[in-house]
Amino acid sequence: MLSFVLLLLLISGAQASYYGVVFSYSVGELQPFGYPVTEDWRMSFSSCEEFDSWFCRGDCSPYPIYLVDESRGEWCQKVYIRRVSLYLNTYSDVYSPPNWIENRNAIVSSTYGWHLDLRNRSDINKPGSSPRTNIIPLVRVPSNCQRNINLLVSDPDGDDIRCRYAVYPECNICTPPSVLNVSSSCSLSFSPTNSSNEGPYVVQMVMEDFPRQTITLTVNSGGQQVATTSDSISSIPIQFVFRVDPAAPSCTEGEYLPRFLPPTPEHGAQISTNDSETLEIIVRAEATQAETTEILISGPAGVTKSSSGSGNFTLTWTPVASDRGLNKTLCFVVQANSSGSVYQSDLRCVLVTAVSHPSTTAPPLTTTNQPTTTTPLASSTPNSTPVPGPNYVLALDAMISTTLSMETDSATIMNLIKEELKRQGLPSDITLKLLSSRLVGVTTPAP
Repeated sequence: MLSFVLLLLLISGAQASYYGVVFSYSVGELQPFGYPVTEDWRMSFSSCEEFDSWFCRGDCSPYPIYLVDESRGEWCQKVYIRRVSLYLNTYSDVYSPPNWIENRNAIVSSTYGWHLDLRNRSDINKPGSSPRTNIIPLVRVPSNCQRNINLLVSDPDGDDIRCRYAVYPECNICTPPSVLNVSSSCSLSFSPTNSSNEGPYVVQMVMEDFPRQTITLTVNSGGQQVATTSDSISSIPIQFVFRVDPAAPSCTEGEYLPRFLPPTPEHGAQISTNDSETLEIIVRAEATQAETTEILISGPAGVTKSSSGSGNFTLTWTPVASDRGLNKTLCFVVQANSSGSVYQSDLRCVLVTAVSHPSTTAPPLTTTNQPTTTTPLASSTPNSTPVPGPNYVLALDAMISTTLSMETDSATIMNLIKEELKRQGLPSDITLKLLSSRLVGVTTPAP
């Protein structure tokens, strides 16, 4: 078992007030040292100082950690982005953060489990990425108002996504909130309840992806396993706090509960921007019997918010490198205040994508479902002094890992190497010659 959540293991003990986690991972194209995996850990505590203290012992400056948002006096959410290179295998762990905030379902110690399946999939010829969703750390609703929370879910591989409450050992105490029901389609429903059920509840969920057809999963050593439409591939935790507030004078949207107005994008809208530009999203909301005071968000790194008056907000997103080409879920709610009571709008989420300029998009490498072999590549930069005849590229100390077999797919391997060398700047008419069963020679044409 390879544990690669090293910094998360620094969080232990029983002092901080935990508000939950949402995790996802994405897999890039095959590189010489394995598949690049980008992990997105967003964790929430009762303050930003508690996050820093628990996560990185008070100093988070050396780590790729971004502030997402905070609701002062309640919660702070930050996201930790980790990039690793992994080989075809599965990775699982169960992790215990600090204790939850006080809650009605009597859950004290927190635990969540995750499972990454990085075996080569026969349907997409590479490891798959996890499903994705998002939610703010604290969702609240008056006790007398019906509320449906429809999680916006997506999957880069087109898998079937299902949600459920966590079970041991995915959680320590797994009592689900009595006031909230979850469906396999990742929708949560709350029905009006009496005042005796008011208060915060811990929500511990798991989201899984299932293939839409029977596929074969292959590990580095060549071992295979068949996965049907009933077999989950990866599983990720979704944990947050759901608070039942005192009854509102009215449950009609736009009175006490804020109502979204145009040009606010609809739930599920897909918005893209060039990866070198900043995206702006306008959000408007009204509550005629209350004052709209703030917008709370949970989204990718680089999201900020501003207000230009009551009910008028602007969300801006400046993509970071790890966002390129990925659908990222941005969620928000608007809060209103009246006579000391706080009212929240529906949760609204959109998909934002940073698209590379066509001229800078690297061509993808494709592979087939074969046992992995490792092939050394002998090369270097061409001689800078023009000489007659071909220039030989020699002595680059590199290892290329591929799921192709050198014995049966040497031509395909050399073609992939050639395309990568061309992408790195070598001439388009370079030729490759197989020197032996393990070495590939590269030549460039004479100037």
